[in-house]
Amino acid sequence: MNDFFTQQIILENDRAKLEPLSEAHYPLLWAVAKHKELWQFNSAKVHTEEDFKKYFYQALSERKSCSSYPFAIFDKQENKYGGSARLGNISFEHKRVEIGWTWYLPQLQRTGLNRACKFLLLRGFESLGLNRIELKTALTNEKSQLAIAKIGATREEVLRKHIINDDGTSGDSVLYSILNEEWPAIKQKIFATF
Repeated sequence: MNDFFTQQIILENDRAKLEPLSEAHYPLLWAVAKHKELWQFNSAKVHTEEDFKKYFYQALSERKSCSSYPFAIFDKQENKYGGSARLGNISFEHKRVEIGWTWYLPQLQRTGLNRACKFLLLRGFESLGLNRIELKTALTNEKSQLAIAKIGATREEVLRKHIINDDGTSGDSVLYSILNEEWPAIKQKIFATF
């Protein structure tokens, strides 16, 4: 499935358009990333443009090395780029991926954009034949945990000292998942409007 990473995958519905991250997105997303509150619970600590440049080009590098597929998020309702997300920790052998590395312009949070994007990414159950999609967030990020639960994911466990943040501190993560047999009911109940 290495050809997956060379494809120009565009995911789209009435609210959101997810485009393969490219260098052209850099200035558009830097304008979003300047909002320091986006990085409060993120392992990446973006305080300067140099920090963001490192983060951004790491995402592009991960696509080249076939370890993640990053997207730029365009909000069709607001007619602007509003953030980024990735499919990461991809294991086609074990039929699983993780949805994560997600951040949105603060004023686009809690507007339905996240739900629209998650629906597009969760359709990987259908397009990629996945058995499992995982989502993780910082144990301290209660807002993100609520958002993940609202899309039907099951909380599995706390991964203690799971990550080392850019600032050298360690962080705990909360692991959630959705399984392929759960997806049809979740799709019908939670994403019926899509």
